[in-house]
Amino acid sequence: MKNKIKVFRAMNDLTQENLGAAIGVNRQTILAIEKGKYVPSLDLAFKIARYFGVNIEEMFIYEAESPENSAH
Repeated sequence: MKNKIKVFRAMNDLTQENLGAAIGVNRQTILAIEKGKYVPSLDLAFKIARYFGVNIEEMFIYEAESPENSAH
């Protein structure tokens, strides 16, 4: 799942550590989410989106694994 956390952090002049502290996770968790190595729980995804005052859909971009998995 792609995300725009790095973009929003830059717009708000925040480090990974600052954001992590604000939402209750460590810097490594933010780094892993930004790099797409960790998919956050729904609760954490909402916390991140709410922190920046945006809808979850603006922060996270869901991409289906393959066309066969998409609904018709």
